[in-house]
Amino acid sequence: MSTLETLQDILIDEFALTREQLTPDAELNALGVDSLDLLELMFKIEDRYKLAIRDDVPTTLSTVNDVVLYIDGLLGRQGKALGADGAALHAAT
Repeated sequence: MSTLETLQDILIDEFALTREQLTPDAELNALGVDSLDLLELMFKIEDRYKLAIRDDVPTTLSTVNDVVLYIDGLLGRQGKALGADGAALHAAT
């Protein structure tokens, strides 16, 4: 399952949105996702991917694709920190 599909699943569950609404260029604000919701979304992402987000969530996340790229960046950094096992973990998500 791709990062986009996983994020879509979370947003569908949490915000009663449809997959059709959750295109990569969909604006989070237009979907009803405000800054507090985005923070809560990060907790869901931590749980789903077994990540620890230690930095502040960037305020520049405005589209679904921005969040996908942010998650992929976190997974990439975690993979580098874990070595080859991290790469296998990323491939499994």
